[in-house]
Amino acid sequence: MAWNEPGGNNKDPWGGGNRNGGGPPDLDELLRKLQQKLNGLFGGGSGPAGGGQGKFPWALVVIVVAVLYGLLGFYQVNANEAAVVLRLGKYHTTETAGLHWNPPLVDSVTKVNMTEVRTERTTGQMLTEDANIVDVVLQVQWHVDNGEAYVLRVRDPLKSLQEATDSALRHVVGSTSLNGVISQKRTEVSADTQERLQDYLDLYQTGIKIDVVNLTDAKAPREVQDAFDDVTKAREDEVRLQNEAQAYANQVIPVARGRAQRIIEEAEAYKSRVVESARGEAVRFEKLLAEYERAPQVTRERLYLDAVQQVMSSASKVMVDVEGGNNMMYLPLDKLGRESGARAVQSREVSPVVIDEIYQRVVDRLRTEAANSRRSQNVR
Repeated sequence: MAWNEPGGNNKDPWGGGNRNGGGPPDLDELLRKLQQKLNGLFGGGSGPAGGGQGKFPWALVVIVVAVLYGLLGFYQVNANEAAVVLRLGKYHTTETAGLHWNPPLVDSVTKVNMTEVRTERTTGQMLTEDANIVDVVLQVQWHVDNGEAYVLRVRDPLKSLQEATDSALRHVVGSTSLNGVISQKRTEVSADTQERLQDYLDLYQTGIKIDVVNLTDAKAPREVQDAFDDVTKAREDEVRLQNEAQAYANQVIPVARGRAQRIIEEAEAYKSRVVESARGEAVRFEKLLAEYERAPQVTRERLYLDAVQQVMSSASKVMVDVEGGNNMMYLPLDKLGRESGARAVQSREVSPVVIDEIYQRVVDRLRTEAANSRRSQNVR
């Protein structure tokens, strides 16, 4: 028969049939004793086990409250965040990523996203340096650089950013002409605005870092947009014509420079040729002078024959005045050259052999004419 069946000896497996038989203590009894001790510690008395059952369990409440207070003090800071801790309203520390604990109701924790890039947009009509009105649209990308300054130094960081952006943009636009804001100096306007805006934010200790400033749109007011479009079109035509003129100049100038360089080189070559030819002629004259001094008669005749040969070589017709004759004799040297079977004359030049042959025939004909003239005179 089992130990817990009716009619048995009611002995448990640990060898005891009652509470005082050496078995394990009763769980209710343990809880009751613990409650009595806690009541004694917190003023609840230390009477017998049954004497404190009617009192409220303040100790348990205190334990639960303490546990909840400790649990509420834990908080998690993400990797992209920073936690600004105020203790009794005064700045205490800035916590980085991880699990942290701060006493609730004593410390207040404000988490700030340090890596999120945010965008702020501002628009408005502004006056330029040349007293023109322009509509400007500006975008500012920024992030939090100092969590303590962002939370504590400025009451409303976003409003401070907007006002500082508007102030910096108006200052830069007011120092630039209309054409510069709209087209020519948009990059410079953005860069100057970013630099001035960052100086303002650092002066205000906002804890904000400017990443990029973009001048997304800049145009004339709607009332004068048509006239401004005409001006813009005229300016574009001016730029186009300048580009075309520059392209034409780039095409013509190299050709002109090459032609000028060629003319200069040809002139230098002609100069060198003339100078060298003159020097050669001078040397030849000096040598000819030396020969003339040695044999004047022979040299004179040779010079005469050379001159005649040079003249005859470039002439196709010769007129000869016969001494003692009544008329002038015409010598067709070109026909005589063809009749003698000489070579073809090229570039109006005659070879020395042809000249000698023509010379001999001319002399023979002159002798014949002279003889006939003398006979005619003797007959008379």
